Amino acid sequence: MAEDRKPNRLLNESSPYLLQHAHNPVDWYPWGEEALQKARQEDKPILVSIGYAACHWCHVMEHQSFEKEEIAAVMNAHFVCIKVDREERPDVDAVYMDAVHAMGLQGGWPLNVFLNSEAKPFYGGTYFPPKQWVGLLQNIAEAYQKDREKLDKSAEQFVEHLNRSELEKYGLGQSNFHVREDDFKLMGYNFSTRFDRKLGGLGQAPKFPMPTNYLFLLRYHHHTSDQTALNQVNLTLREMAYGGIYDQIGGGFARYSVDAEWLVPHFEKMLYDNGQLVTLYAEAYQATRETLYHEVVYETIRFVERELMSPEGGFYSSLDADSEGEEGKFYTFTKDELHEILGSEEPLFSKYYHATAAGNFEHGRNILHRRTSDEEFARAHELEVEVLQDMVQNWKNKLMEVRAKRIRPGLDDKILTSWNALMLKGLADAYYVFGNDHFLDLALRNANFLLQNLKRGEKLYHNYKQGKATIDGFLEDYAYLIRAFTRLYEVTFDEQWLQQAKQLTDYTLEHFFDEGEGLFFFTDQSSEKLIARKKEIIDNVTPASNSVMATNLHFLGLYFDEDRYISLSNEMLAKVKDLLVKEPSHLSNWATLYFHKLTPTAEVAISGKEAARMRDELSAFYIPNMILLGTSNGQSKLALLEDKVALDGKTTIYVCYNKTCQLPVHNAAAALEQLQGMQQKTKFPPL
Repeated sequence: MAEDRKPNRLLNESSPYLLQHAHNPVDWYPWGEEALQKARQEDKPILVSIGYAACHWCHVMEHQSFEKEEIAAVMNAHFVCIKVDREERPDVDAVYMDAVHAMGLQGGWPLNVFLNSEAKPFYGGTYFPPKQWVGLLQNIAEAYQKDREKLDKSAEQFVEHLNRSELEKYGLGQSNFHVREDDFKLMGYNFSTRFDRKLGGLGQAPKFPMPTNYLFLLRYHHHTSDQTALNQVNLTLREMAYGGIYDQIGGGFARYSVDAEWLVPHFEKMLYDNGQLVTLYAEAYQATRETLYHEVVYETIRFVERELMSPEGGFYSSLDADSEGEEGKFYTFTKDELHEILGSEEPLFSKYYHATAAGNFEHGRNILHRRTSDEEFARAHELEVEVLQDMVQNWKNKLMEVRAKRIRPGLDDKILTSWNALMLKGLADAYYVFGNDHFLDLALRNANFLLQNLKRGEKLYHNYKQGKATIDGFLEDYAYLIRAFTRLYEVTFDEQWLQQAKQLTDYTLEHFFDEGEGLFFFTDQSSEKLIARKKEIIDNVTPASNSVMATNLHFLGLYFDEDRYISLSNEMLAKVKDLLVKEPSHLSNWATLYFHKLTPTAEVAISGKEAARMRDELSAFYIPNMILLGTSNGQSKLALLEDKVALDGKTTIYVCYNKTCQLPVHNAAAALEQLQGMQQKTKFPPL
């Protein structure tokens, strides 16, 4: 067994991914000065191998190559070998992923990059089969001895590329800030050209959820009343919720589907996906009142609480795709297994979830999925909807009991600030929409955990495990947590959360902001210096940290009447606008910020004993371009709440735009009328 081998240096690490490799015969080092210094002293090339604990192909390459003595011997003889958990060190991953792309190669994980002794890259790739891997190792070792000058020259060119400005790379530059209806319309049109109008999502396989895309499309529809955008949101959210990418029995989403139908996932479940998807489905429910979205939010939160929440209140990072050496075994069932569990109800269950004797996955197993609504299924099988739904819940309970006895997928139990912040915001959003006090309790517990364990003084840390936080926070940690704390203020009116958000914002401006380019670096100026200091502007499965910071500056500028914040936000958006209009699906969080600036953001202040109830009444309506603030006792340090008092002893709502307020009102319906009247909508023709 691997554990019988002498451990390498990774045994002292906290990352589950690094610990998975701690008994490899490869002489792995963690990323750090010890390994880099060894390479310089011995003038050896460096192999940096990057992955994460829930990565299926990372496991495959480990089993096929890194666990093999003969392959490890080649690696140890010719290279200083470094293992990196990309989730712990997204800065290292970003630098060397960019390098591989610059080499004209396809990126992905595992990411294997070869560096010279100065940590400068000259070659790389992703997964390699064993024979090909050994051949590559031998060729590179030989080239490093015979053609060192050529490799070093190539490495210098890659480093030069890595240090190019992101704005220069995408052909962007300084431009004056302005937002226009025509550009917004063009964003919507350009977005629509990528719609898969049959199966939802964008383009073909593989398909990722990409929550920021649909949050933008919800706002696009809100502003334009364009039904095409809302249809695409509803199609996508329904197909994902019906598909195998969604755990039909236990709730929660897998990372992506390998096909265009959302059927066959890579079964790993990531915290960052589920946090964002709670936000998306909650907001979509608020806009549409679709009961399916309600079900998805509740089941996903139950999954996260049950399987990813630590006793201390933090959220773990992910669940592996594999168990018992097979991908998806924990989540899938054969027809015989289903019959044994469900007895006479199995045929109806199998029709509902499309399970067959042949199966739709490996080894005759079934990925459970739906194709119709409960109403349609009940009608087709002459059942009352309520009776069907009771049966479905009973089926889920029985299958969960069976799954509880199975060998579970591996848990990545490190806690990351940025991903926790996404989940924290999801919980706050779910509480705002559904009013479920348990969601707020979970959110507050998590927020206090983060403050107690991942914030020291003014500074954040990125990771936490077993009482230790060891890695300096990245911009994503600050950006996502600022956004989550701002939202937490809106659903509690507890000003400590808004003050925390402002303090963190001011820290980022001092330690991350590049005055010359007007954007934020990904790393703190006091953190470890890599061969390049990157900026993140493209929105991906998670939104780019710069787009989130620009959004934070917009909202906090309103809350604190900070013109500098607003100005910086405008300038950041102006820099990416040209690319945003052309490629909105790659900058969809920026597109959402554009929406917020297209019409004035409403400032809704509630003062009086019934402030929380009035906020809850407003939450029944989808008002995406609004900040909420309030006080139940008339005490506040916020300038926006000055002079906004409860009139005649009644709780009072003030609806304001651009520092100008409407007449105060005493009920949510009147405030809603003011909001709808002031936010003038430009009606665009359908896409």
